[in-house]
Amino acid sequence: MRNFTFFNPTRIEFGKGKENHIGRYVRESGAESALILYGSERIRQSGLLGRIEASLTGKGVAFESLGGVVSNPKLSHVKKAIGLMTAKNLQAVVAVGGGSVLDSAKAISAGTRYDGDVWDFFIGKAEVKDAVPVFAVMTLAATGSEMNAYGVVTHDETLEKLAIYSPLLNPRVSVINPELMASVTPDYLAYSAVDIFAHCLDLYFSASYLPEYNAALIENILRTVMRTTAVLLENPADYDARGEFAWAATMALNGLRFVGVEGNSFDTHMVEHAMSALYNVPHGAGLAVVLPAWMTWYKLRRPERFQRFAVQIFGVNDSGAGIERLKAWFKS
Repeated sequence: MRNFTFFNPTRIEFGKGKENHIGRYVRESGAESALILYGSERIRQSGLLGRIEASLTGKGVAFESLGGVVSNPKLSHVKKAIGLMTAKNLQAVVAVGGGSVLDSAKAISAGTRYDGDVWDFFIGKAEVKDAVPVFAVMTLAATGSEMNAYGVVTHDETLEKLAIYSPLLNPRVSVINPELMASVTPDYLAYSAVDIFAHCLDLYFSASYLPEYNAALIENILRTVMRTTAVLLENPADYDARGEFAWAATMALNGLRFVGVEGNSFDTHMVEHAMSALYNVPHGAGLAVVLPAWMTWYKLRRPERFQRFAVQIFGVNDSGAGIERLKAWFKS
């Protein structure tokens, strides 16, 4: 393995009912007020938002609530939230939802403590030097945002979809309760599975040096996603399958896969970010198009890695057949 430094400051609270303690988690950080950020009103209708609000109130945390985060989150909504944070002097962000909500929360976190335009962080004009703490209650497993320092937002006017990064943006605490993900629709389950695959395979195929440990870890994540996706399409309420799927999503992008690796890139994600910025397709749906095409183009650069993928994941002894099996699985 090559030299590396690994540090991940996010605390994961995994399991049933953990969302009911979000007030305590926020209060432990010293924050006395928070913005509850979410997407659709389904979390209000399901009672989840009410439980979050009750937990914060029970621990003396004042709050404002703001919904409306969309898939491929918009810069305009981030700026609206920053305005609310500033006007109400809110001290934390509680993201309730999936990756889009958490991506927005990270941008809001940085922008609240910055005098300039939050987009400066995305275009490299400024570096995050301070941020309010972020907390997460996950209702969708896909992006791994619950345990990393990245967020992706689309500029409404220029249609640039770019990333913000800083260790200060790692969530302080992320709640993963598989029960909260039982209502994920079959299409978004599929998009999520594809996103996890792309997180893993961008590194798996592009790295000039990939330790055996990392290769085996990635293969285990992929096999877990395939196995649990099949179960969840038949029985969305299967708690154990949902939990393993969720943890695989977290492990795919919390930094562990990168340790000791050298020379990797994130090609398919960069291409798909442009695609979804222009056409507003769900991220995983875009990746389902981009990933097999990129693999077909790239396979001669790492023939031994593509051969291994075909054997280990699909049990076929040909790299081209492995790509075809992947396409067939996406279609299924």
